[in-house]
Amino acid sequence: MSLEDRILRSIRRRKGVVILRSELAPLGSTAQAGRVLAKLVQDGKLVRVSKGVYAKTRRNRFTGQLAPAAPFETIAAETFRKLRIDVMPGRLAREYNAGTTTQVPMSGVVCTGKRRISRKIRVGNRTVEYETD
Repeated sequence: MSLEDRILRSIRRRKGVVILRSELAPLGSTAQAGRVLAKLVQDGKLVRVSKGVYAKTRRNRFTGQLAPAAPFETIAAETFRKLRIDVMPGRLAREYNAGTTTQVPMSGVVCTGKRRISRKIRVGNRTVEYETD
């Protein structure tokens, strides 16, 4: 069984949508896993979210095209959880949740507290933006 087959089987068995390259390290070397993941992205079986972070894809039932298997917010939240980065909703989302405004925030802004983060998380044309306290 080739490394690509083992990685595909491992990805299919996972419950979450986000896959870290470090989770696939026991299957082969870092370089081999990187090459296989790049091929899977090229084939459309995965979407690259960030450096070493990938998301599963599925066929959109309306358009028939491949799309990420979860919404942008879900992928970003799962990525932060797997990377053990504590984030909170951004200021606009907190105001909306508290009921002080009726405007629904559309951008993906998260508050990192005092921590500085430079990791770029992108799915399609949407990107996570960071704000500090």
